[in-house]
Amino acid sequence: MTFLQSIILGIIQGLTEFLPVSSSAHLVLFPYWLSWNIPATDAFIFNVLVQLGTLLAVIIYFWHDLLGIIKSMVSGVIHQQLFKDPDARLGWLVVLATIPAGIAGLFLKDTVEAAFSSPVATALLLLLTALMLILSEKVSKSIRRSPTPGPKDAIIIGLFQALSIFPGVSRSGSTITGGLLRGMDRSAAARFSFLMSIPIMSAAGVVALLDMATIPNLLTFLPVMTAGFIAAVVVGLLSIKWLMAYIRSHSFMVFAIYCFLVSIFTLVLSISHG
Repeated sequence: MTFLQSIILGIIQGLTEFLPVSSSAHLVLFPYWLSWNIPATDAFIFNVLVQLGTLLAVIIYFWHDLLGIIKSMVSGVIHQQLFKDPDARLGWLVVLATIPAGIAGLFLKDTVEAAFSSPVATALLLLLTALMLILSEKVSKSIRRSPTPGPKDAIIIGLFQALSIFPGVSRSGSTITGGLLRGMDRSAAARFSFLMSIPIMSAAGVVALLDMATIPNLLTFLPVMTAGFIAAVVVGLLSIKWLMAYIRSHSFMVFAIYCFLVSIFTLVLSISHG
Protein backbone atom coordinates (compact mmCIF):
# COMPACT_ATOMS: atom_id res chain seq x y z
CA MET A 1 0.00 0.00 0.00
CA THR A 2 1.28 3.46 -0.92
CA PHE A 3 0.92 6.72 1.02
CA LEU A 4 -1.58 7.99 -1.56
CA GLN A 5 -3.71 4.84 -1.30
CA SER A 6 -3.60 5.07 2.48
CA ILE A 7 -4.72 8.69 2.56
CA ILE A 8 -7.49 8.15 -0.02
CA LEU A 9 -8.87 5.12 1.81
CA GLY A 10 -8.56 6.94 5.16
CA ILE A 11 -10.66 9.78 3.77
CA ILE A 12 -13.20 7.27 2.45
CA GLN A 13 -13.38 5.56 5.85
CA GLY A 14 -13.85 8.89 7.62
CA LEU A 15 -16.65 9.89 5.25
CA THR A 16 -18.52 6.61 5.05
CA GLU A 17 -18.26 5.33 8.64
CA PHE A 18 -20.88 7.82 9.79
CA LEU A 19 -22.81 8.51 6.60
CA PRO A 20 -25.35 5.72 6.02
CA VAL A 21 -23.53 4.22 3.03
CA SER A 22 -21.34 1.50 4.65
CA SER A 23 -17.65 2.19 5.21
CA SER A 24 -16.82 -1.52 5.05
CA ALA A 25 -18.39 -1.73 1.60
CA HIS A 26 -16.29 1.16 0.32
CA LEU A 27 -13.07 -0.27 1.74
CA VAL A 28 -13.84 -3.52 -0.13
CA LEU A 29 -15.16 -1.96 -3.34
CA PHE A 30 -12.92 1.05 -3.90
CA PRO A 31 -9.69 -1.00 -4.35
CA TYR A 32 -11.71 -3.42 -6.52
CA TRP A 33 -12.90 -0.58 -8.78
CA LEU A 34 -9.38 0.79 -9.19
CA SER A 35 -7.71 -2.63 -9.47
CA TRP A 36 -5.48 -1.94 -6.47
CA ASN A 37 -3.82 -5.21 -5.54
CA ILE A 38 -3.34 -4.50 -1.85
CA PRO A 39 -1.84 -7.50 0.02
CA ALA A 40 -4.18 -9.09 2.57
CA THR A 41 -1.83 -8.28 5.46
CA ASP A 42 -1.67 -4.61 4.47
CA ALA A 43 -5.44 -4.45 4.09
CA PHE A 44 -6.02 -6.02 7.52
CA ILE A 45 -3.66 -3.65 9.33
CA PHE A 46 -5.08 -0.67 7.50
CA ASN A 47 -8.70 -1.57 8.23
CA VAL A 48 -7.90 -1.91 11.95
CA LEU A 49 -6.15 1.45 12.12
CA VAL A 50 -8.71 3.49 10.17
CA GLN A 51 -11.58 2.01 12.17
CA LEU A 52 -9.75 3.03 15.33
CA GLY A 53 -9.36 6.45 13.72
CA THR A 54 -13.11 6.87 13.27
CA LEU A 55 -13.63 5.51 16.80
CA LEU A 56 -11.37 8.28 18.06
CA ALA A 57 -13.37 10.80 16.00
CA VAL A 58 -16.69 9.84 17.59
CA ILE A 59 -15.15 9.85 21.09
CA ILE A 60 -13.77 13.36 20.51
CA TYR A 61 -17.08 14.64 19.13
CA PHE A 62 -19.20 13.22 21.98
CA TRP A 63 -16.58 13.72 24.70
CA HIS A 64 -18.81 15.76 27.02
CA ASP A 65 -21.73 13.37 26.57
CA LEU A 66 -19.52 10.38 27.30
CA LEU A 67 -18.02 11.97 30.38
CA GLY A 68 -21.48 12.72 31.79
CA ILE A 69 -22.73 9.23 31.00
CA ILE A 70 -19.74 7.48 32.59
CA LYS A 71 -19.89 9.64 35.72
CA SER A 72 -23.61 8.97 36.11
CA MET A 73 -23.20 5.22 35.57
CA VAL A 74 -20.42 5.00 38.16
CA SER A 75 -22.42 7.08 40.62
CA GLY A 76 -25.47 4.90 40.03
CA VAL A 77 -23.49 1.73 40.75
CA ILE A 78 -22.00 3.23 43.94
CA HIS A 79 -25.37 4.40 45.25
CA GLN A 80 -27.23 1.32 43.91
CA GLN A 81 -29.52 3.47 41.76
CA LEU A 82 -28.54 2.31 38.27
CA PHE A 83 -31.32 3.96 36.28
CA LYS A 84 -32.28 7.01 38.34
CA ASP A 85 -30.18 9.54 36.40
CA PRO A 86 -31.13 10.02 32.69
CA ASP A 87 -27.47 9.89 31.60
CA ALA A 88 -26.89 6.64 33.50
CA ARG A 89 -30.04 5.15 31.99
CA LEU A 90 -28.83 6.14 28.52
CA GLY A 91 -25.46 4.53 29.21
CA TRP A 92 -27.01 1.22 30.23
CA LEU A 93 -29.28 1.30 27.18
CA VAL A 94 -26.19 1.74 24.98
CA VAL A 95 -24.64 -1.30 26.69
CA LEU A 96 -27.86 -3.27 26.13
CA ALA A 97 -27.96 -2.27 22.47
CA THR A 98 -24.39 -3.50 21.99
CA ILE A 99 -25.09 -7.09 23.04
CA PRO A 100 -26.75 -8.40 19.81
CA ALA A 101 -23.84 -7.30 17.59
CA GLY A 102 -21.32 -8.78 20.04
CA ILE A 103 -23.08 -12.14 19.95
CA ALA A 104 -23.41 -12.04 16.15
CA GLY A 105 -19.72 -11.22 15.78
CA LEU A 106 -18.71 -14.24 17.85
CA PHE A 107 -20.87 -16.75 16.00
CA LEU A 108 -20.64 -15.38 12.44
CA LYS A 109 -16.93 -14.49 12.33
CA ASP A 110 -16.02 -16.87 9.48
CA THR A 111 -19.06 -15.93 7.39
CA VAL A 112 -18.31 -12.24 7.80
CA GLU A 113 -14.64 -12.68 6.85
CA ALA A 114 -15.71 -14.54 3.69
CA ALA A 115 -18.07 -11.70 2.77
CA PHE A 116 -15.20 -9.19 3.05
CA SER A 117 -13.41 -11.02 0.23
CA SER A 118 -16.41 -10.88 -2.11
CA PRO A 119 -17.24 -7.60 -3.91
CA VAL A 120 -20.43 -9.20 -5.27
CA ALA A 121 -21.70 -10.14 -1.81
CA THR A 122 -20.82 -6.67 -0.58
CA ALA A 123 -22.73 -5.07 -3.46
CA LEU A 124 -25.81 -7.18 -2.74
CA LEU A 125 -25.71 -6.25 0.94
CA LEU A 126 -25.42 -2.60 -0.06
CA LEU A 127 -28.82 -3.03 -1.70
CA LEU A 128 -30.12 -4.08 1.72
CA THR A 129 -28.83 -0.80 3.16
CA ALA A 130 -30.67 1.11 0.43
CA LEU A 131 -33.91 -0.76 1.19
CA MET A 132 -33.57 -0.11 4.94
CA LEU A 133 -33.09 3.61 4.35
CA ILE A 134 -36.16 3.75 2.10
CA LEU A 135 -38.19 1.80 4.69
CA SER A 136 -37.14 4.15 7.48
CA GLU A 137 -38.22 7.18 5.45
CA LYS A 138 -41.62 5.70 4.62
CA VAL A 139 -42.43 4.39 8.08
CA SER A 140 -40.95 7.13 10.24
CA LYS A 141 -43.20 9.77 8.69
CA SER A 142 -46.21 8.16 10.39
CA ILE A 143 -44.55 7.43 13.75
CA ARG A 144 -43.77 10.10 16.31
CA ARG A 145 -43.28 9.67 20.05
CA SER A 146 -40.72 10.27 22.79
CA PRO A 147 -37.15 10.72 21.49
CA THR A 148 -35.84 8.70 24.44
CA PRO A 149 -35.42 4.94 23.78
CA GLY A 150 -36.52 2.27 26.22
CA PRO A 151 -35.03 -1.20 26.86
CA LYS A 152 -37.11 -2.83 24.10
CA ASP A 153 -36.08 -0.09 21.69
CA ALA A 154 -32.41 -0.57 22.59
CA ILE A 155 -32.56 -4.31 21.90
CA ILE A 156 -34.30 -3.81 18.54
CA ILE A 157 -31.83 -1.10 17.49
CA GLY A 158 -29.05 -3.46 18.64
CA LEU A 159 -30.42 -6.16 16.33
CA PHE A 160 -30.19 -3.69 13.46
CA GLN A 161 -26.57 -3.01 14.44
CA ALA A 162 -25.89 -6.77 14.37
CA LEU A 163 -26.67 -6.74 10.64
CA SER A 164 -23.87 -4.25 10.09
CA ILE A 165 -21.10 -6.73 10.88
CA PHE A 166 -21.43 -7.67 7.20
CA PRO A 167 -19.69 -5.43 4.63
CA GLY A 168 -22.29 -3.48 2.70
CA VAL A 169 -24.71 -3.04 5.59
CA SER A 170 -24.16 0.45 6.97
CA ARG A 171 -23.83 0.53 10.75
CA SER A 172 -25.09 4.10 11.06
CA GLY A 173 -27.75 3.49 8.41
CA SER A 174 -29.09 0.34 10.06
CA THR A 175 -29.07 1.71 13.63
CA ILE A 176 -30.60 5.07 12.71
CA THR A 177 -33.22 3.14 10.73
CA GLY A 178 -33.92 1.07 13.83
CA GLY A 179 -34.28 4.23 15.91
CA LEU A 180 -36.63 5.86 13.42
CA LEU A 181 -38.77 2.73 13.20
CA ARG A 182 -39.05 2.81 17.00
CA GLY A 183 -40.37 6.37 16.84
CA MET A 184 -37.24 8.32 17.78
CA ASP A 185 -36.73 11.67 16.10
CA ARG A 186 -33.85 12.00 13.66
CA SER A 187 -31.38 13.81 15.91
CA ALA A 188 -31.99 11.47 18.84
CA ALA A 189 -31.69 8.39 16.62
CA ALA A 190 -28.40 9.64 15.17
CA ARG A 191 -26.97 10.52 18.61
CA PHE A 192 -27.92 7.11 20.02
CA SER A 193 -26.48 5.43 16.93
CA PHE A 194 -23.11 7.16 17.32
CA LEU A 195 -22.95 6.52 21.06
CA MET A 196 -23.72 2.82 20.64
CA SER A 197 -20.96 2.55 18.05
CA ILE A 198 -18.31 3.24 20.70
CA PRO A 199 -18.47 -0.03 22.71
CA ILE A 200 -18.76 -2.30 19.66
CA MET A 201 -16.01 -0.50 17.74
CA SER A 202 -13.80 -0.52 20.85
CA ALA A 203 -14.28 -4.26 21.37
CA ALA A 204 -13.63 -5.02 17.70
CA GLY A 205 -10.57 -2.78 17.79
CA VAL A 206 -9.07 -4.58 20.79
CA VAL A 207 -9.57 -8.00 19.18
CA ALA A 208 -8.10 -6.79 15.89
CA LEU A 209 -5.11 -5.18 17.63
CA LEU A 210 -4.33 -8.47 19.36
CA ASP A 211 -4.44 -10.23 15.98
CA MET A 212 -2.36 -7.47 14.41
CA ALA A 213 0.35 -7.80 17.07
CA THR A 214 1.16 -11.31 15.79
CA ILE A 215 1.98 -10.10 12.25
CA PRO A 216 5.72 -10.25 11.40
CA ASN A 217 7.46 -6.98 10.44
CA LEU A 218 4.50 -4.96 11.67
CA LEU A 219 6.55 -1.79 12.16
CA THR A 220 7.39 -1.63 8.46
CA PHE A 221 3.72 -1.04 7.62
CA LEU A 222 2.93 1.59 10.25
CA PRO A 223 4.31 4.82 8.70
CA VAL A 224 2.15 4.45 5.58
CA MET A 225 -0.87 3.28 7.58
CA THR A 226 -0.60 6.21 10.00
CA ALA A 227 -1.37 8.62 7.16
CA GLY A 228 -4.69 6.85 6.62
CA PHE A 229 -5.39 6.85 10.37
CA ILE A 230 -4.96 10.64 10.60
CA ALA A 231 -7.11 11.18 7.52
CA ALA A 232 -9.86 9.00 9.02
CA VAL A 233 -9.85 10.96 12.30
CA VAL A 234 -10.03 14.41 10.68
CA VAL A 235 -12.59 13.52 8.02
CA GLY A 236 -14.59 11.46 10.53
CA LEU A 237 -15.01 14.47 12.82
CA LEU A 238 -16.18 16.64 9.92
CA SER A 239 -18.52 13.89 8.74
CA ILE A 240 -20.24 13.54 12.14
CA LYS A 241 -20.68 17.30 12.45
CA TRP A 242 -22.14 17.55 8.95
CA LEU A 243 -24.52 14.60 9.35
CA MET A 244 -25.86 15.78 12.73
CA ALA A 245 -26.84 19.07 11.06
CA TYR A 246 -28.10 17.47 7.83
CA ILE A 247 -30.32 14.88 9.46
CA ARG A 248 -32.49 17.45 11.25
CA SER A 249 -34.28 18.55 8.10
CA HIS A 250 -33.30 16.22 5.26
CA SER A 251 -34.30 12.70 4.29
CA PHE A 252 -32.10 9.64 3.75
CA MET A 253 -33.36 9.09 0.20
CA VAL A 254 -30.22 10.56 -1.38
CA PHE A 255 -28.13 7.99 0.50
CA ALA A 256 -30.51 5.18 -0.49
CA ILE A 257 -30.19 6.15 -4.16
CA TYR A 258 -26.40 6.34 -3.81
CA CYS A 259 -26.21 2.84 -2.26
CA PHE A 260 -28.44 1.47 -5.01
CA LEU A 261 -26.33 2.99 -7.79
CA VAL A 262 -23.03 1.84 -6.24
CA SER A 263 -24.41 -1.68 -5.86
CA ILE A 264 -25.65 -1.87 -9.46
CA PHE A 265 -22.38 -0.43 -10.79
CA THR A 266 -20.35 -3.05 -8.89
CA LEU A 267 -22.56 -5.93 -10.02
CA VAL A 268 -22.35 -4.81 -13.67
CA LEU A 269 -18.57 -4.43 -13.32
CA SER A 270 -18.26 -7.93 -11.85
CA ILE A 271 -20.25 -9.39 -14.76
CA SER A 272 -18.09 -7.56 -17.31
CA HIS A 273 -14.97 -8.97 -15.64
CA GLY A 274 -16.38 -12.42 -16.15
